[in-house]
Amino acid sequence: MTDSRDVIWFEELGRADVPRVGGKNASLGEMVVNLGAKGVAVPPGFATTAGAYWRFVEANGLHGRIAQALAHLKAGKATLAETGAELRRAFTEGEWPAKTAAAIRAAYRDLCARLGRADADVAVRSSATAEDLPDASFAGQQETFLNITGEAALMAACRRCFASLFTDRAIAYREAKGFDHLKVALSVGVQAMVRADLGGSGTMFTIDTESGFPRVAVIDAAWGLGETVVQGAVDPDEYQVFKPLLDRPDLVPIVEKRLGRKEIKMIYARGGERPTRTVPTSKAERAAFVLSDDEILTLGRWATVIEDHYRRPMDIEWARDGVSGALYVVQARPETVQSRRAAGEFRSFAMAGHGRLLARGLSVGEQIVAGQVCVIESARDIARFVDGAILVTATTDPDWVPIMKRATAIVTDRGGRTSHAAIVSRELGLPAVVGTGDATRLLHDGQEVTVSCAEGDEGRIYEGLAEITETVQDPAAAPATRTQVMLNLANPSAAFRWWRLPADGVGLARMEFVVSNHVRAHPMALVHPERVQDAAARAQLAELTAGHADGRAYFVDTLARGLARIAAAAWPKPVIVRMSDFKTNEYAGLVGGAEFEPREENPMLGFRGAARYYSPRYREGFALECRAIRRLRETMGFTNVVVMIPFCRSVEEADRVLAVMAGEGLVRGEGGMEVYVMAEIPANIVQAEAFAARFDGFSIGSNDLTQLTLGVDRDSAEVAHLFDEEDPAVKWMIGHLIRAATLSGAKVGLCGQGPSDHPQFAAFLVEQGIDSISVTPDSFLKVKAVVAAAEARLGRG
Repeated sequence: MTDSRDVIWFEELGRADVPRVGGKNASLGEMVVNLGAKGVAVPPGFATTAGAYWRFVEANGLHGRIAQALAHLKAGKATLAETGAELRRAFTEGEWPAKTAAAIRAAYRDLCARLGRADADVAVRSSATAEDLPDASFAGQQETFLNITGEAALMAACRRCFASLFTDRAIAYREAKGFDHLKVALSVGVQAMVRADLGGSGTMFTIDTESGFPRVAVIDAAWGLGETVVQGAVDPDEYQVFKPLLDRPDLVPIVEKRLGRKEIKMIYARGGERPTRTVPTSKAERAAFVLSDDEILTLGRWATVIEDHYRRPMDIEWARDGVSGALYVVQARPETVQSRRAAGEFRSFAMAGHGRLLARGLSVGEQIVAGQVCVIESARDIARFVDGAILVTATTDPDWVPIMKRATAIVTDRGGRTSHAAIVSRELGLPAVVGTGDATRLLHDGQEVTVSCAEGDEGRIYEGLAEITETVQDPAAAPATRTQVMLNLANPSAAFRWWRLPADGVGLARMEFVVSNHVRAHPMALVHPERVQDAAARAQLAELTAGHADGRAYFVDTLARGLARIAAAAWPKPVIVRMSDFKTNEYAGLVGGAEFEPREENPMLGFRGAARYYSPRYREGFALECRAIRRLRETMGFTNVVVMIPFCRSVEEADRVLAVMAGEGLVRGEGGMEVYVMAEIPANIVQAEAFAARFDGFSIGSNDLTQLTLGVDRDSAEVAHLFDEEDPAVKWMIGHLIRAATLSGAKVGLCGQGPSDHPQFAAFLVEQGIDSISVTPDSFLKVKAVVAAAEARLGRG
């Protein structure tokens, strides 16, 4: 039955009212009624009903006109553009039934009274009765109008919302999804405006939008009204919050803060026909984060409350009032891509033979594709798109969807991970690199490139056609084992990709990878920039540390957040973080590093590992590493992090390092903190009992142990044939350590490539009684199967 009411207030609605007011408005009502008491603030408002829409259609004789126009479209007698224009014109020229108009005007006056001001500014949003269902994303298909003031402007905006049910993109989308056009109505949501034009706004997802990792909330933020973020017209800030630790008010589990360019913002217009306008941001706005840490945590907690209430991943829009400073949720709908992804098999990609890096941006999807570029700078030129090409453009909106469906990949100059281009690419299963800044300038038609979205958060476009391999893994196929099988992870950006693997934690997280690829500067150069002589290096240091209190704060913040992503991926299982193990020549390659590193003939056996940590040459740098670990464990809450000391030559050196750590507040045993040592030097094996008295566990570094046991330089091609992890001498060393560690009550694992490359080596480790084996993610299932088979043979399964 058609609803007899024309208008319903949000507080009278719930999620069961989708047929009456559409998904968007039903969701707003659901939150107002159920989540306000839990702290989630939603601006007040009302919705017109589906009945009001049908009465408008009937009063203007539009039913037959709609049916006829759509029949002509299907018969090929009219184009999509002609059909859409005709139907939209029919609505905008229609007259309101008197009763419906009176109800809308009366509700608007009541809203103004609630807000305490005449002609209050409102947001007018479309809400189709079949939209925002878990398996149908209508997001962006209909129109939104902001800063609408006065009854006349409101009635015109509502009429335009009705008309937007027949935008070209909405017609095409319903055709593709199989929705009957004449069974979909439109409700209009009228909501008090949040003065985000003076503050900020954005979107948030309650899962990682690329990997589907369910334990983070991803928040995008830009200055001004939120349409710039949704449309992909701006490169927003991005924040990621680890949800399981948000219930602890003493913790700050923000695992990612990426500063966006934010070159424009949408604000209120004064006078003229348009209620909003887009203006450039100031240099100060571009250099500053939109949200404070407290605001990020508040939004993260709201995201968790909303997700828990709906019992599914959610796509949310938020705004911050620039006058009051208050935060609000203005929309919430089911996430429609990752939540539909099959729980079984997942694909991973690798490549070889790519050319130089041409452009980079944010990655969407986890694929790698190669093909030819087709640059389309304007929607007017869509007709010349070449099927199967890689679409390169400044930005996209719903009018681009028809050619996006025909593309192999999407590359845009602007936009964030929640922009239109990103959302549609995910729905279509296409890789995309968004927010490159200048891809339309750097790439050209017909150019052969490889688009990689499989290297973490950063998407990259390489010259030439790389050789691409795809691996399909089914985590459900992994057998149970008593021996723990863990992962070797180094890249924080890619850590979430592997969350579906049933690993027992992370056996090796390489700190130096985070320093090299994220921090990029030498720790001592950040502590003592005045000692850096090279002008170019000083300029780089200043650029890297901009926005931070000083170089020390930059190092600690950046390193802690990088490691936090790895810790979050495995939580609450252990994550063993190896403190930095650069050689001097590698340290020298960091920004400002040349001033602080000695030149060595054999860096592999020189000033590396534990020897650096108490040396005056690096003691202050190691203090920063310790502070990052404290931040990780104590401020962020990742108490699953285990510290590991590399290349420790003697028990005396172990004592000195542990004393330095204690001086920096990292005391073995306090707060449950464990400290491991790498077993990679024969001395670690010979004095295993003494090391076991000082450390909670060992991790066998089979590469260095093989090198030092056999006296073989692992970097020398001349003696490469002698390097063998399965040499009897190496295996004796490993077996002896496992027995000694077990007798001493210390844990022992191995984090080398051997078990990945040689199944028989993995079987040997199981036979010796090793506690854990840590391998690369792509070999996890293979090694897991080998371990299970070995345990079965030994009767240990």
